[in-house]
Order: sequence, then structure tokens, then C-alpha cells
Amino acid sequence: MPTKLEDKGASLLEHPHMMGSFNNWVKLLWNNRDIEMKYLPRVMSVTSLTLLTSPLKFIEQIVYGNRVKNTAIHPSPIIIIGHWRTGTTHLHNIMCRDENLGHVTVFQVTAPDFCLVGDTIIKKPFSIVQKMIHPTREIDNIPLSMDNPEEEDVALSNMTPYSYLHMYSFPQRASQFFEKYITQFDSLPESAIAEWKEKYLKIMRKATIKTGGKRLVTKNCADSARIKALLELIPDAKFIHIYRNPYDVYRSTFHLYKSVTARAQLHDVTVEEIETWVFEFYNQLIKQYFADKALIPAGNLVEVKYEDLEKTPMDQLRIIYKTLDLPGLAEAEPAFQAYLESITGYKKNVYREVSDEVIEKVNKHWPFAFDEWDYAKLQPKNKKVGAPV
Repeated sequence: MPTKLEDKGASLLEHPHMMGSFNNWVKLLWNNRDIEMKYLPRVMSVTSLTLLTSPLKFIEQIVYGNRVKNTAIHPSPIIIIGHWRTGTTHLHNIMCRDENLGHVTVFQVTAPDFCLVGDTIIKKPFSIVQKMIHPTREIDNIPLSMDNPEEEDVALSNMTPYSYLHMYSFPQRASQFFEKYITQFDSLPESAIAEWKEKYLKIMRKATIKTGGKRLVTKNCADSARIKALLELIPDAKFIHIYRNPYDVYRSTFHLYKSVTARAQLHDVTVEEIETWVFEFYNQLIKQYFADKALIPAGNLVEVKYEDLEKTPMDQLRIIYKTLDLPGLAEAEPAFQAYLESITGYKKNVYREVSDEVIEKVNKHWPFAFDEWDYAKLQPKNKKVGAPV
């Protein structure tokens, strides 16, 4: 019998869209009206907060509209890509220690339409509340801060309907959101792609303003399958693709999907359906990346193995900086070392052993990953790997 995903009873202040666009939120609700009654408090909370913060969005547009529109971003930002739970966040956190680089912050993606005016009047009290609710990210125990680096797709989901992240609110349509706004992104109407690009640049420009004009280093897993659109927007963008052992990706992604969905869902979904996402979405994302990576100009792409980054992080950073011809490595190395030493005691989530059935599924669904990256396939009999609790 299918197992219904257990709702975590998340705080009404935890939904990812709580400070996004009111108009965008209402459209999402209208287009996905099969909301279950038990989730109405969550709906009303997000609706109220997006409406209450609307005046700040209006003020920001008046005060900063022209400045944002006329702000130029660095012609070759650094974009970290790769499937979820492959170490993209870890690499992003390291590289953001380079003081020559800027990044999009958690607060900026949570409140993208008023992050400039809200930086002084909203961020601090919101940070206090957030630390009381969740001092660390549930998916990986990384300490949370409103100034931490974050992926800009969170901002896009708060500004537009063109984001896969809406699948967490409406999990019964997860495949539709994922395919439409990631792997089939180029098939969207031109008007939709134009709006997505406009909002993407707006996020990058605001981050550029906040960082004083620094070159940005961003992290967005969904961009692994949107390389064509990004190159049309920023032809000289630099890309870092990170990959990881498929068994570890399975266990960590399954945990991610369950954790985030349980805190955002507006209708029920089963654990079995979520496991299907893990296999299908990895297939789609990675195969699209393989198909499109040749579009990236020579010298603008470097691929990193997560296990190498863990074992020899400084060596991998030197390879990244050399391959992409990035300046400032020597200057940044002390900051990199200090950060790496500070997380020496970091404790990952504890995982239980996975069944032989799952090993067989990973081997069956993702054979191309083992072939492409030369990972050894485990054999089910008497061979155990980790899986999420």
C-alpha cells in the first residue's frame, strides 16, 4: 500500500513563498486549485504575508527601479551547476569566501522584490525568527543565515510561475513543473522565456548592487539543463559542474525531496511517488546537461568530482581557478583554508542502510552515470550503501 508523506507540521513562516509576489502566488493558487482543506492555514499564511509586504515591493520599485535596470553585471559570472546533493552548496560556500566574488543571499531570494529596502527593516527581525525555528538546514545540517549564499531559482519562484520549485507546493504536478521549467525550458513561449530572463537579470543586478559591483558566483542545480538559455543571456558565463557517486546522490536527494515537500505541500503525495521523482528527474537533468555542455565555449567549463573536492579541496580549487582563468586565487587561499578548517567538525545527516532493491534500481535507472564518471557499480548481494532516514 502506498505510504503517504507525513506532513512535518511546519511553522506557518517556513513556506518558501512567504515573502514573494502576491500576484504570482494568487496565480499559482488559481492554476492549482485542488488544495486540501488541512493545508488552508498554510495557504492563508502565505497569502497574508505576500499581501502585507506588497507596499515594500512598490517602494523598492520607486526607489531602486532605474538603478537596478541600469546596473551592469560582470560579463562572465561563475555559475555552479550539477544535480541536487552533489556538493553544489559546499562548493558555493567555499568559493564565496573569495572577497573578490559576490553572491545572491538567502534574504535576497526570499524577498527578491524588496530585498534592497528590506535589508535594514525586515532582514534582522526575520533572521531572529528564522534562527528560532531552524538554526540549520534540515536537509544537510548546514547553519542558516540570511546572508548565506543561495540559489537564484528560489527568487525566480517567488517572482514568476516559471520555476520547478513550485513542485514542492503542488507535488501531484511535480513532473509537469520539472519538465516544463527545466528540461523542456526552451519549448516555453517566447514571452515566458523573455520574462524569465528579465527576472533572472533583475536578481543578478540587485546582487551586484549589494556586493558593490563584484563578479557573482551563483549556484543553481536547475541551470544544468538551461545552459542554452543562460548562454543567450550571458555568452561568456563560466560554469563549474560538480558530480557525485550515484548511490549517495540517490540517498541524499530522496531525503531532500521528502523534507522540503513536507514543509511546503498543499496537497498530499506518497513516498513512492517521491522516489519516482528521484530517478526520473536525475535522468532528465543529467542527460540534458550531457547534450548541452558542448555549447559552452572552450575554457568556460570545468568539471569537479565531489569526492575529490572532499579529499583535496585546495587542489580542486586551484584546478577551477586555472581552468576558468579566474584571478585572485593566492589572495583568497587563506580565506578558503580558514573556512575549510571551520567546518572540520561538520556532521552530515545519519543514514540507514539501503535495501538491495534500491541498489538494483540505481543500477538500472542510472547506468550512464557510472559509465560517464567511472564509478563502480555495487552488487546487491551482501553489498550495502547508505540511504536517507
